[in-house]
Amino acid sequence: MSATLIAVVLALFLGHAVAPLTRLRRYGWFVRWLALMQQWLGSGAASAFALLLTLGLPLLLVGCLQSALDGRFFGIPGFVFAVVMLLYCWGPRDLDVDVEAVDEAPDEAARQRAIGQLAGDGRLVAGDDAPGLVAAVFSGARRRWFGVLLWFMLLGPFGALLYRLAERGTLGDAAGFLPGAHAAAYRHLLAILDWPVAQLMALALALVGSFDAVYAAWRQWHAARHGQPFDFSTGFLDAAALASVQQSARHQAQQQVLDIEAGLDAPTDAPQSLFWMNTAMALVWRILVAWLVVLALFVLAGYV
Repeated sequence: MSATLIAVVLALFLGHAVAPLTRLRRYGWFVRWLALMQQWLGSGAASAFALLLTLGLPLLLVGCLQSALDGRFFGIPGFVFAVVMLLYCWGPRDLDVDVEAVDEAPDEAARQRAIGQLAGDGRLVAGDDAPGLVAAVFSGARRRWFGVLLWFMLLGPFGALLYRLAERGTLGDAAGFLPGAHAAAYRHLLAILDWPVAQLMALALALVGSFDAVYAAWRQWHAARHGQPFDFSTGFLDAAALASVQQSARHQAQQQVLDIEAGLDAPTDAPQSLFWMNTAMALVWRILVAWLVVLALFVLAGYV
């Protein structure tokens, strides 16, 4: 567990301090592998078998390498392999960089392009759509950061690659040529992997944000779905994030009123959508810190 914590911190540091390393996060080989396997399997292959073959073989290779390096030479090769795999599976784009690009865009056209990068995979979010930007930040955090992080903490490099490849299999460049059943299998697998991630993110958000607002939104979302079949939906995280950001917006408005009454200069008005987006990003950073603190507590408790 201590090695896991050090690997996470080191991978985060390298990802921000050595920007060229992020250019190595390329998954074209996986798209080509999916295309090759699809030609061999044909459209009639069972979805479970196709998923097991296309996803299982790369994971088998990583799992065997992870097992072979475990405990060798004081654990140093295994540790280096873990850091490399986590650094590779993180992202692939830096979430904070994409949020900063939206915030600092010089004009509306540039801002819309930056929002497209933030939302990802062709999702359309308008520049004045504050709830949409909040959802884009939290969805990006789940897919780029926390999904990889949770499964890395549970399964090591195997888990990090499992999540990343499952996510890549649902995107347009891969899912576009997969048969319906095969693409649906990837979406279902990703939903299963995402569900515990979103639950833990919501729990951390309640602790680092407004507990009452997050809990009320979480309960309201589940109450609205009462009677519907369980489908691993993560919409409760978007509802909780929006409630927490709205609470922060109300606090800021109240503070501005107090500043004006006290004769202080009022801050320059910024678009509400950008304020909500930046608030969401600040909450995401707090969630990440909370996760690392919990991991450090496990280390201190002796789970090594």
